[in-house]
Amino acid sequence: MKNKQKYFTAGEAAITLNISIDTIRRWDKSGLIKSFRNNRNARIFLLDEIKRIQNKSGSKTKKFKILKNKKQSPYTVIELFAGAGGTAIGMENAGIKHVLLNEYDKYACETLRTNRPDWNIIEDDIRNLKFEEGQADIVQGGFPCQTFSYAGKKMGLDDIRGTLFFEFARCVKEVKPKIAIGENVKGLLSHDNGRTLKTMISVLEELGYKVKHKVLRSQYLDVSQKRERLIIIGVRNDLDIPIIFPKEKNYIIPLREALHKCPKSEGQQYPEKKRKILELIPPGGYWRELPEKLQKEYMGASYYMGGGKTGMARRLSWDEPSLTLTCSPAQKQTERCHPKETRPLTVREYARIQTFPDSWKFAGSVSQQYKQIGNAVPVNLGYHIGDILIKMLSGEVEEEVEEAIPVQQQMFAFAQ
Repeated sequence: MKNKQKYFTAGEAAITLNISIDTIRRWDKSGLIKSFRNNRNARIFLLDEIKRIQNKSGSKTKKFKILKNKKQSPYTVIELFAGAGGTAIGMENAGIKHVLLNEYDKYACETLRTNRPDWNIIEDDIRNLKFEEGQADIVQGGFPCQTFSYAGKKMGLDDIRGTLFFEFARCVKEVKPKIAIGENVKGLLSHDNGRTLKTMISVLEELGYKVKHKVLRSQYLDVSQKRERLIIIGVRNDLDIPIIFPKEKNYIIPLREALHKCPKSEGQQYPEKKRKILELIPPGGYWRELPEKLQKEYMGASYYMGGGKTGMARRLSWDEPSLTLTCSPAQKQTERCHPKETRPLTVREYARIQTFPDSWKFAGSVSQQYKQIGNAVPVNLGYHIGDILIKMLSGEVEEEVEEAIPVQQQMFAFAQ
């Protein structure tokens, strides 16, 4: 059992670690560390998390690389909703063999076929696919998040027909894999007041799986990006396999490392008016760095609305991981401006931040390429998931008991 962790206020942590309170508050605001609320409604922090960021530049050893195991495992996977292959490459790099990949988008399928002509890629609506018992050890899918109708229903498998999660569950039912793993955005935790996730878990339990879920933070798993993904792992009830999640590292990878010697490529450009605005923003800054007159002019009605709106007119910082990538680097609400040059991130820079190999080619127009990369699971996150699944199946891990965070603190953290 882990020792109970002690929480510190910003002032207490600043004194203990000999850093300024403003620095801690800046890290909290930028999403580098997580804050919680105590009973007095004051922000509190875990000391180890602050230390991890404090020491991020203490080592001269470069951490950025695309992770790969030297040995091939005996385990196989069916990949559903495969997209441009982020999870699939990661699983492959961990040593797991794909027996089938399914994807509906024609550009993503072209991307997969171009880079892995030996993969069994089925470009079709998942509803048309049939599966066989024992076809793979693992079924993995990043299914879309959909609201279910709850009126008078127990919400078992028969009640979720017509949804894409049903198709994922149908595959699990037909294949009966040792492990079923689902991936989604963190927002699934609160989607429809938590009922959507509860239903998904109950369906997997009905199919004969014990289930756990956890939000994984990519920035602590060898990805230079503050991207969080909810991972759901189900293990078949007849197997004595503990459910384990990848353990966060004690370092982060700054954007400077991820984009070092990045290949040049196509990318979007700013209109002249927007470019002049963003030229005034320093690395790590956003619209509040502008003179007040320009703030009001650029933000329009949004200037008078609530919320931090920290994604608007946002320039990334060399010294931190990137903000979460979206399907376009130049959307007003989620700006992703290069740290030094006044332009959106290019396609290859997007791919580097998502830890795709430089050799991985993306099909379609520039917009389609951005979309495929922005929707993907980071390759290194996929590797860490695949690596822990191999360890689970090989009996190399013991079940961990994690300290529970008080409910009110969880709610605050997830609201950030």
